[in-house]
Amino acid sequence: MGGHGELRIGLTYPQQYRAVSAFSPSVATTQVPWGAKAPSRYRGPDRQAWREHDAVALNEDDARHPALIVDQGEADSFLTEQLYPELLASACQAAGIHLPLHLRPGYDQSYYFVSAFMKDHLAWHKQRLG
Repeated sequence: MGGHGELRIGLTYPQQYRAVSAFSPSVATTQVPWGAKAPSRYRGPDRQAWREHDAVALNEDDARHPALIVDQGEADSFLTEQLYPELLASACQAAGIHLPLHLRPGYDQSYYFVSAFMKDHLAWHKQRLG
């Protein structure tokens, strides 16, 4: 599922999830090259129908979750062409959602990246779950 799926499901069903975290998510799937391939195949050519599968668009369309956190490696080769975490940060700010967005220098989206910060995510979730 990956980070994009975690955000999409959390934003779509906020009443079922008390906290949502993601590592290296593709957040604006309607605006990136990856996003043009898959949705056209399973959602058809109507780009408006794709919005329900795009974390930035969901925020723009009033989907809200009060507890989101994202970690992104700055050395991720997909960062500048596919992931755009700054778009999610802007959408969250416009929606009044506090988004801790951690840009991690020297990390890509490998196992080592996730394992280096998983403890932080688990502690963050624990705090929200009480």
